[in-house]
Amino acid sequence: MVPLDRSSMEPTRITDLSAVELARETTSGRLSATAVVEAFLAQVDKVNPGLNAIAIPLFEEARARAKELDEAFTRGDVPGPLHGVPITIKEQFRVAGTQITLGAKNKIGNVYNTEGPLVRKLREAGAVILGKTNVLQTLSGWETDNRVYGRTNNPWDHARSPGGSSGGDSAIIAARGAPLALAADFGGSIRIPAHFCGLHGLKPTSGRLTSDDFPPGLMSVNHGQEVVVQQPGPIAGTVADLTLAMRLLTETSSEEITRDVVAPTVWPDPAAVQIKGMRIGMYVENGHFPVSPAIRRAILEAADALRSMGATVEPIVPPDAREAIRIFIGATSAGGGKFFKTLLGDEEPIPQVADLLRGIWTKPALLRVAAWLQDMKGQGHQAYAMRCLGTRSVAEYWSLADARTDFRQKFLQSLDDGHFDAVICPPFALPAIPHNTCQHLLPSAGYAIVYNVIGAPAGVVSLTNVRPDEESDRVVSRDLADITASAVEQGSAGLPVGVQVVARHWREDIVLAVMSALEDHFRSKPDYPTIPENSLADQPVA
Repeated sequence: MVPLDRSSMEPTRITDLSAVELARETTSGRLSATAVVEAFLAQVDKVNPGLNAIAIPLFEEARARAKELDEAFTRGDVPGPLHGVPITIKEQFRVAGTQITLGAKNKIGNVYNTEGPLVRKLREAGAVILGKTNVLQTLSGWETDNRVYGRTNNPWDHARSPGGSSGGDSAIIAARGAPLALAADFGGSIRIPAHFCGLHGLKPTSGRLTSDDFPPGLMSVNHGQEVVVQQPGPIAGTVADLTLAMRLLTETSSEEITRDVVAPTVWPDPAAVQIKGMRIGMYVENGHFPVSPAIRRAILEAADALRSMGATVEPIVPPDAREAIRIFIGATSAGGGKFFKTLLGDEEPIPQVADLLRGIWTKPALLRVAAWLQDMKGQGHQAYAMRCLGTRSVAEYWSLADARTDFRQKFLQSLDDGHFDAVICPPFALPAIPHNTCQHLLPSAGYAIVYNVIGAPAGVVSLTNVRPDEESDRVVSRDLADITASAVEQGSAGLPVGVQVVARHWREDIVLAVMSALEDHFRSKPDYPTIPENSLADQPVA
């Protein structure tokens, strides 16, 4: 066995390595788990004060675990595939000895001493948990802020959000404080943070991974509400890291008995997928809300890159974002918002989620009047959302479930009609948004929400940055969503931009193969999203 070398690499270089590269170094003995963990903890110490990404530090536990792994390696024990690799876990997952609040003060001290199968599998593989990361209060939006832990900033620009609700994970990975995270996606909560922070993320097929790591009763939308299913998944700096994480996590889901039924499908190898000969559909707009110029360019450049690899890329009619939003909001609010009231107790919702929650809590008759008034004021997007909200009868909820099934079938039929293997499209209509604006930007998230409703696997691969001459060409109306979107685009030059990749259910291998091909193609480009090391800790805290 190769002896441990605790000084063969500078700490700054260690934090530049991906999870796959780190595992290669630790399992070969060229780096110790302790050296790796200490390097990342030093980086966290440098960047986290300005980001507020790690909400629950587990630093001493991480050091102790790294020491155990080194001792086991010295004894000759076979190292796991993530031996000594630091990771973070989103606050909503059960990690022994830590609380889960979902950003609600009412749940402070809500400590769990058990862990779910996904967290256990990552530990068994040798991963070292550095801490749990910050979330948006109630997880219901695309920022990361709450009164328990405070607000998380985007390392690219502290005045902007890292996305949500998995923004703590995306912020710390983008700042090189960890290479890999376990997150979850209900309405874009993996893909949008990856897009905002210049990372890669995967929402697997709905039901691919168990939700047993979520605490019973605290995630009631996942305990009986099955029209749209929250799905765990990874965020990382490389697509290879996503692939490694999914291989390990799917082994867990197929081997363990869980409360939910997990499909016993064999995890397919993305390396076996050939881009040459593939047929790929693409769209740059969904007809509901326009995207920023840089996002349109990214889709077109991705299409050209895939054509250069031998794929055929042709336009496809996008799924109806308005219908997806209707189903999504309808299912979320069907129970009258009792879950959110139980979660928050006497605490007021923060501004980013207040409009949504108050709408959910409002009687349907009053919502109809409010929607009419918003239409009269030129607020069409807000009026439409109000009409989608409200308590529903059992029959009405069943109707939503039926609409979800029809929506999914129409998407699959469009793939069949075009003989398409995959689709490339925007992940969000805008680059990273300033703090306290997501409440006005529900239409922007329609690009992600459609695939939560459909339940298909969808990933985001970061490819480029916004150029100075392409911040905005938006036509602004009286609608607050349009006004906010235009304001978001101002000053967005230099922010990262991702492309969403989608495939049929259970074909994560195709999604990851296309993402990997695009990553390889764009990584050598001068505007591939990489934060300079010297800019990570010198920003003012916004």
